[in-house]
Amino acid sequence: MSGILDLLQSDLGKTIINGVSQETNQPQNKTQNLLTMALPVLITAMQRNASSQEGAQGLLSALDNKHDGSILDNLGGLFGGGVDQAVKTDGEKILGHILGKKQPVVEHALSQKSGIDANTVAQILKVAAPIVLGMLGKEKKRQNVQNQNGLKSLLGGLLKGNSTQQEQSFLESILDADGDGSVIDDVAGMVLGDNKKKSGLGGLLGGMFGK
Repeated sequence: MSGILDLLQSDLGKTIINGVSQETNQPQNKTQNLLTMALPVLITAMQRNASSQEGAQGLLSALDNKHDGSILDNLGGLFGGGVDQAVKTDGEKILGHILGKKQPVVEHALSQKSGIDANTVAQILKVAAPIVLGMLGKEKKRQNVQNQNGLKSLLGGLLKGNSTQQEQSFLESILDADGDGSVIDDVAGMVLGDNKKKSGLGGLLGGMFGK
């Protein structure tokens, strides 16, 4: 399985970058750089959530239903006449539940590093979030992932080999807030924050995506 950054280099990834770029009137290179930094953060947040049974079940339910990968079947239609507001609303909900109170902090950090204003970063992430879940849903189906361990392996595989020098520098300078050198822990801590409570992200995911 390819990592999430390898997917961005594929034909599918190039279509996504081009579509998001046109949707937000940003240069393709800036859009690609932003997604290269942002997608591993989102995957890491979901990986941490999947470490609890409740969180894993909520995400599995989402991937079985609304986010089964079908969004990837017609990206031309998705971007052709401008991304539908319903998709952006869905993306906003996803980001709210994944990032919680840390969403503005993450968006600001990505803005500072990418050179794209924070409002545009927010718009890009709203479009990207449903696509990321669609990628997960399609890969879940391909691998026949049915349980927590399989989901954790799937998410870990998407992150594997993604520590490019650019990303590592970003994570160390922006997200390793306590200076202990544990970048992944600090990413997850920053992203998930209070959402690690028992009633947090897992239940929110389940409620958000429904049955």
